[in-house]
Amino acid sequence: MEKVFDSIEVKVPGKLFVAGEYAVTEPGQPSIVIAVDRYITAVIQESDKNEIYLPQWGMKKMAWEEEEHKNLWESNPKFAFIRAAILIWDQYIQEQNKIPIPFSLTITSELDDPSGRKYGLGSSAAVVVAVLTSLWELHKFESNASSKWTIFKLAAMAHYQTQGNGSCADIAASTFGHWLAYSAFDPSWLLKQIGTEISLTALMNKNWPGLSIKEITPPPSLQLCVGWTGNAAATGPMVRKVHQLKEKNPFYYQSFLQRSQKSVQNLFRSFDEQDCQMAIRSLRENREALLHLDQESKAGIETVEIRKLIEVAENYGSGKSSGAGGGDCGIAFVEGERAARELHEKWKEQNILPLSLQVSIMGAHVETKDDLS
Repeated sequence: MEKVFDSIEVKVPGKLFVAGEYAVTEPGQPSIVIAVDRYITAVIQESDKNEIYLPQWGMKKMAWEEEEHKNLWESNPKFAFIRAAILIWDQYIQEQNKIPIPFSLTITSELDDPSGRKYGLGSSAAVVVAVLTSLWELHKFESNASSKWTIFKLAAMAHYQTQGNGSCADIAASTFGHWLAYSAFDPSWLLKQIGTEISLTALMNKNWPGLSIKEITPPPSLQLCVGWTGNAAATGPMVRKVHQLKEKNPFYYQSFLQRSQKSVQNLFRSFDEQDCQMAIRSLRENREALLHLDQESKAGIETVEIRKLIEVAENYGSGKSSGAGGGDCGIAFVEGERAARELHEKWKEQNILPLSLQVSIMGAHVETKDDLS
């Protein structure tokens, strides 16, 4: 008779950038990112063998032996993030002197539209956090504030080793939830640490230079509106053009960092003082910093559709691109629910789809039966 094991369901939110894009890739530069209530769901249970199932990504249930980990999915870069998360977990669990538990893991997503249209809510980061949180729970490690930091750092290492760049702000949002003030760690420091004989456990316990993750609370009357332009963004070429600008014109790039930093710090102050109008002005300042960067780098951050979204938003508050830009979502700050409703209607008239996203307070968490009732 086949054994039946209890399953654990983990929910991990997607992310949305509010301010500080591009600048946040520099260590210590401030940004604001939120977790949103669209989720990656991971269901894990003990099994007789390791197997994983990703129905929405076209992966049928796949089984592998422990010694095959290093060759897992090398032929398909689409699954590289999951492979990296499992490999880093193997190393961590060995250091904790725990016996690895064979597992069956199923991952599904609601971060994209049911038709497959991508909203740009950060699926690869959320998947890495989902894999690691699921394994953490399966192996019965204690879950608390400290464990969130460990999962974030493990996920950041897996993500960075796979992608080779990025701020990991999306990983912070998926792990911690809420509105976050986020500044990135110094990747050159991390790569040097990885190149030494330091244990993973010791690296988890170190302070990572530049890294800061803090919850912040917006003014109560501030409404965050999100509009989808209908076009998915290709972030790679835009990021490369900004990097080229950094190399060719470092003086201009530094001035962009200063403008971005000032506008984000003004946003922090508006949150501290619960000043809605200051928040609206500060978001506009951050958009202006990004607009100048776009014009200088010719990266294509503000598309025609994003510009239209912003122009409509300016009649009610302020707006900007979200994330790398080039498509996907734009955002707006307005004061009060009435202004938000009116903005949504005007966006629809311009073929911009308002998304009914709310901030996810919990971050990565186990879904209990109480949550489902």
